[in-house]
Amino acid sequence: MEERLGIAGTGTIACGLAVTAARHADVVVCARSRESAERAAGRLEKAFERAGDGADPSRVNVVTEPAELAAADRTFVVEAIAEDAGAKRELLAALDAALPADAVLATTTSSLSVADLATATGRHDRFLGLHVFNPVPKMELVEVAAGPDTSPRTRERALALCRALGKTPVEVPDVPGFVVNRLLFPYLFSAVALLEETGMSAAGVDACMKLGAGHPMGPLALLDLVGLDVAAAIGESIGTPVPARIRELLDEGALGRKSGRGFHTYP
Repeated sequence: MEERLGIAGTGTIACGLAVTAARHADVVVCARSRESAERAAGRLEKAFERAGDGADPSRVNVVTEPAELAAADRTFVVEAIAEDAGAKRELLAALDAALPADAVLATTTSSLSVADLATATGRHDRFLGLHVFNPVPKMELVEVAAGPDTSPRTRERALALCRALGKTPVEVPDVPGFVVNRLLFPYLFSAVALLEETGMSAAGVDACMKLGAGHPMGPLALLDLVGLDVAAAIGESIGTPVPARIRELLDEGALGRKSGRGFHTYP
């Protein structure tokens, strides 16, 4: 892999991307604090265990300063924090100030405007969206969303990086939700509406779609995997009303798999 990859963030997507990249090259992960770095080390250890394919944990270096993501050349840094526009803009501005002039800066946003996020940086021509999917080590697709000022060279570097990571990049328009979430979330939310209307169990709805439609995962289990907080943010971004049941679960602190409870309960 030609690029030197840096990842800003320590959540599920960031750690999954680090494990994926560690199959091919050294990776630097930037945490916001020492405490966050310690938690990230634990997440990464579990992520490597789940990957179980020979990815080398020693190839991931966790740091706490954005400047430590920079290299002399061929630096490609991916912001991978929560789907919060303000937080992303703040981090992107800090990364822009710390990185060398020719570095490419990308965001893993799943629903926010790439063009809007680019305004937080001074490198509109070297900024774009790389929407990877959870679980990152297993999911093949990367939606590549360029802004209006993204240069052809930046797009080429992004596509080459995705292929080097063993992914299939598809260039998509910079519209709310890109392609997958734009089509997926109305379906997922309709499953919640059906649950509310009929009183069916979440297991029953999921079994119908798995066994009758051939889906690998039912819609309610998929919402739990995505995270109900993330799902609500995506719904708001793409203009799809968020079901009341999701709001209720969020108020209860039930975020899905990551909290141990959502539409289903997890050990």
